[in-house]
Amino acid sequence: MHRIAKTAFILLAVITFTATTSTARAAELIVSAAASLTDAFKDMDPAFEAANPGVDVIMNFAASGALYRQIEQGAPADVFASANPKWMAKAVENGFAAQDAVTIFAHNSLVLAAPADNPAGITGLDDLTGDTVKTIGIGTPKTVPAGQYAKGALTAAGTYDTLTPKFIFAESVRQVLDYLSRGEVDCGFVYRTDAVKAGKAVVILAEVPLEKPVTYPMAALKASTDPAMAQAFVDFVTSDTGTALLEARGFKRP
Repeated sequence: MHRIAKTAFILLAVITFTATTSTARAAELIVSAAASLTDAFKDMDPAFEAANPGVDVIMNFAASGALYRQIEQGAPADVFASANPKWMAKAVENGFAAQDAVTIFAHNSLVLAAPADNPAGITGLDDLTGDTVKTIGIGTPKTVPAGQYAKGALTAAGTYDTLTPKFIFAESVRQVLDYLSRGEVDCGFVYRTDAVKAGKAVVILAEVPLEKPVTYPMAALKASTDPAMAQAFVDFVTSDTGTALLEARGFKRP
């Protein structure tokens, strides 16, 4: 019995040591990033971890407005990457990030897209008010940057209010892409990078004219549990390696 007890004690010690060691090595870095960055940042994740052994990057993807609300409500996050300056400005204004920590790391463009078979026969933005167009996918403007960009462009064209009854609002730009891929809407507003990701399931009809390009700011947050590592992630994204990964997914240099 004594020998069995001793063996059990040794096994318990080994298990405890292994668990403690694993915990010590598992330095988690939480990155809250806009939904449109999903593929590019999933590429970024293993590349950053390979360059920083012992770090476990946890990606949290959602609409930029939803991510900001999470941060505002105290959800843990080390880095915030937004799909427009609005939500980053709020993060700075309310003390979650320092203005001098904000970096513009990518640009994108907004497009009008349709399911591959384009059942409504849409050729461009001018067709949206026609009777053949029944449903238009758009991100909720209050929280989804792609929706905000689309609303701005349609408002400038004088058609936003007219088209509102046709809108199918989505919680993120990726949800609009899902609607398009499944043929659940006649057309929708997504980023060019999203439309390209969908491949043959979606056709790009036109690029939407914007006053300013789709701009992505990023910052290490003040509440980060590891400010140095959070900044290291920001620096990695803006490095030649990070920029190459972004460009491979269709993003443009700022």
